[in-house]
Amino acid sequence: MDIIQQRLQDSIEVKKRIMDDGELIRGIHKAADMIAACLKNGGKLVLAGNGGSESDSLHFAGEITGRFQKEREPWPAVVLGADPATLTAISNDYGYEEAYARQAKAFVRDGDVFIGISTSGNSRNLIKAISAVGHTNCKTIALLGKDGGAVKSMVSQSLIVPSNVTARIQESHITMIHIICELTEEAMG
Repeated sequence: MDIIQQRLQDSIEVKKRIMDDGELIRGIHKAADMIAACLKNGGKLVLAGNGGSESDSLHFAGEITGRFQKEREPWPAVVLGADPATLTAISNDYGYEEAYARQAKAFVRDGDVFIGISTSGNSRNLIKAISAVGHTNCKTIALLGKDGGAVKSMVSQSLIVPSNVTARIQESHITMIHIICELTEEAMG
């Protein structure tokens, strides 16, 4: 088997593990239900990640604000770190570990959903952002990998991809994001 076929097979195997994990499947449903309830009640999604996970946050927000498969009204979603001027100003003044926490305090309100995306679950800036929203009555969701890291026990719903390979985790995060968007659109009518 060449490298192309092997990587496709690796991706298939991780997705099979997800498909066979009843708890994870229920968690995906629960995450979509939290998001739909938030949006129905006038809340917004606030997302954050680093590197490829930041790109996944932007992708997720684009599906929510634009549309996924159904023609519908736009829903509100904000991605922390998407504004380079704000990100670099906060990082310069307070340190990169505080960049998302300061923004989370500014944007997250009662009834919102905060979504963190991290392959390791140990990103300090994401951990601090989740801690920063603890005073609100918001729900928290994390898309994670490996063992879920520190973030898994900090959120209302953790979705942990059963893999230790960053590329397979990120591929599975995109699949979960698309499923959550589809379930949310169905729930919203």
